Amino acid sequence: MNNLKILYEDNHIIVVEKIPNIPSQADKTGDIDMLTLIKDYIKEKYNKPGNVYLGLVHRLDRPVGGVMVFAKTSKAASRLSEEVRNKTFEKKYLAVVDGKIEKEKGSLEDYLYKDERNNMSKVVTPTKKNAKLAKLDYEVIVYDEAKKLTLVKVNLHTGRHHQIRVQLSNFGHSIFGDQKYGTRGQGKQIALWAYELKIVHPTTKEEMIFKDLPESIGTWSILKKIK
Repeated sequence: MNNLKILYEDNHIIVVEKIPNIPSQADKTGDIDMLTLIKDYIKEKYNKPGNVYLGLVHRLDRPVGGVMVFAKTSKAASRLSEEVRNKTFEKKYLAVVDGKIEKEKGSLEDYLYKDERNNMSKVVTPTKKNAKLAKLDYEVIVYDEAKKLTLVKVNLHTGRHHQIRVQLSNFGHSIFGDQKYGTRGQGKQIALWAYELKIVHPTTKEEMIFKDLPESIGTWSILKKIK
């Protein structure tokens, strides 16, 4: 349990750094997941007998790391889920992408279709059955001329399946290390990280912002180039 990085905790919520390559919740692989890890931590820390309640409010793709909030009560879970639905729950990401993005700031708007058979999404025409609108804004932070990689901030307006990965790939700047949608960095860790989370606390109603950056090593050493 020593590797669990807790950013904030009170009686209602717990905010942690999701470890890359660990699922947000249990899946068919049977691998250890964040929900179970945090439940074990709570059980141990507070010496709780029986089952520990922990509400999953949102998810991050298995290979992605960064900030996640979990609810410690059903009331907190219900209120945070409402924030997700009302889009007052804000997640911001960092991504290292292939090539140089000419326009410093921009928005991407596409229609995505999720193919359940291979667990992948693709950009389709708006008329395709079950296509869903996907919107995000991006901002270039720094370009690494030597490695031909760009660090961008991404702000999501919708929460579609693999949205950032698909949209950036379709834009011609796939995420470095993306094994499903990428062109470069095969075999490397995907360079996508949820670095900021903004919520309204479920009981105090206070606006709270949590930030967490990846370690500046490997692909993320590009962070050292920020002036």
